[in-house]
Amino acid sequence: MAGQIPQRFIDDLLARVDVVEVVGERVKLKKAGRNHSGLCPFHQEKSPSFTVSADKQFYHCFGCGAHGNALRFLMEYDKLRFPEAVEQLASRMGMEVPREGADDPRAQAREKKRKEGVNLLEMSASYFRERLKMPEGKAAREYLEGRGLSDEVRETFGIGYAPAQWEALKRHLGSQGVDESVQIEYGLLVHHEDSGRSYDRFRDRVVFPIRDIRGRTLGFGGRVMGDAKPKYLNSPETPVFHKGRELYGLYEARQANHRLERLLIVEGYMDVVALAQFGIRNAVATLGTATTADHLRRLFRLVSEVVFCFDGDKAGRQAAARALETVLPEMIDGRQARFLFLPEGEDPDSLVRKEGTEAFEDRVTCASPLSEFLFEHAAQGRDLAQLESRERYASQVLAAIEKLPQGVLKSLMLTELSRRTGVEQSRFEALLAPAPEDNDFAPVDEFFEPVVEDGEPAPRPRRSGGALGLMARTLQLLVHEPRLVERLPESLDWCGGQDEDARLCREVITLLRAGGYSSAQVLLMHFHGSEDGERLAALARRELLIPVAARAAELDGLVSYFQRASQTPSRQEEIDALLRRQQSGERLSSEERGRLMELLAAGR
Repeated sequence: MAGQIPQRFIDDLLARVDVVEVVGERVKLKKAGRNHSGLCPFHQEKSPSFTVSADKQFYHCFGCGAHGNALRFLMEYDKLRFPEAVEQLASRMGMEVPREGADDPRAQAREKKRKEGVNLLEMSASYFRERLKMPEGKAAREYLEGRGLSDEVRETFGIGYAPAQWEALKRHLGSQGVDESVQIEYGLLVHHEDSGRSYDRFRDRVVFPIRDIRGRTLGFGGRVMGDAKPKYLNSPETPVFHKGRELYGLYEARQANHRLERLLIVEGYMDVVALAQFGIRNAVATLGTATTADHLRRLFRLVSEVVFCFDGDKAGRQAAARALETVLPEMIDGRQARFLFLPEGEDPDSLVRKEGTEAFEDRVTCASPLSEFLFEHAAQGRDLAQLESRERYASQVLAAIEKLPQGVLKSLMLTELSRRTGVEQSRFEALLAPAPEDNDFAPVDEFFEPVVEDGEPAPRPRRSGGALGLMARTLQLLVHEPRLVERLPESLDWCGGQDEDARLCREVITLLRAGGYSSAQVLLMHFHGSEDGERLAALARRELLIPVAARAAELDGLVSYFQRASQTPSRQEEIDALLRRQQSGERLSSEERGRLMELLAAGR
């Protein structure tokens, strides 16, 4: 029987994985401020009430109450048991799941292999970079200099060189204790089963490391410096590299600008780095594949506008048509897709050198909107003066519009198709209308926030748009910014009240101090599954409108208020003190008598 999965591994796994990516692969999400929203996959609804928070690494449905982290989502959505969900998440991160008490030889062998593979790709990337600096890398340096790439750009993208030898990398990694089978598994060696021989996959090529969004090397792309074929060579599918999901240059684009609004999709690595050399730092490239739905979902989680860049020839137009088919289902309201066609015989690399940065950026800005390209593509080769041609034109456009999600864009496209064809919009809408189906669920008002009332369990979160109390505001600050606990006074007398928020505040502070936690995700995990967890999750979901720079001062002010309040006698205590003085024969002043009457009147 397998041993238990260590909690430290689960914590590490959840810290590495992105819940937005996990959920976004199964649910169509739309960026909404700092969060993402969509239709809940766990119950039927017409208005989106399902929210995923990248900051808190948490999802919650305001409609049915479903909530949790990436593991919980996989268990609920894919119907997996807990160990299976952990295995699936670990697999996508290239991690081996350890087991406590797993001391059998097979478990030890797996652990050894995992440790060998942890730094393998980074070691390889470092090796390629070093080779570029050596005498053997002279031709590669001259090639890159000839392409106009500065040392700064080469360093930013981690560009290296694979020597023109059959076993250079193999010997280097072998000298570091990396087993040959691991090198094969991670795509660094090619293995011929017939001869049993293995050799370096990348030889005499400029090497571009392919990084994930966190900057970790997942694989490599190699480009020849002459006319050899293939011009580009990528790592194969491995435990960590999936070319249908990864995009070259995305990490570097995010490093250059964390507030990206637009991303440009080009064809090759050299296009990305050449544009970067000219200051255009928002380009990414697919890895030998057409743009996939996974690519687009990843990009649209980061930006609201994607621009496809194609050659202006027939092949480029055909590629654009395929991209159009892929992007249509992803075009929820608020997203934009544009199509840029370059002059025939030009690519982004050559064109930006010829025209310069400003002219190229003007081309991107003026790229054709999705709607314009769709109508233009459908009209190509057709005489729209003929009735039959207009029918085929309308049918092709309508088939494309049908793939769009419900929303404003779909309605506008139907209106435009009606204008261009002279057919009433209602006719097109009737053709697109789905078959009626029963739906017992009322629309959910997405503007209501769920709040669990103090001390009162509920089968699903209650909705409330009301203001938070002062202690709840303190809790919310600590949930959003756990590090602020370091500012609090050692004594907890200031939050010594008997109400539920005060009790929970004491528990949160005690936990944060004991564990030294700085992650809201870890804090929520500790309370997960309890009423207190629901309360904290509700506070985490509420947007904290206080600017980051002002949050420490806000907390200080709240604590000062509670400290003053704890030192100020309560209304009843003040009444009792005045009455005792009066009953003992002491004469109260006119101000004190007025105060006593005021306190007694307030208690009625």
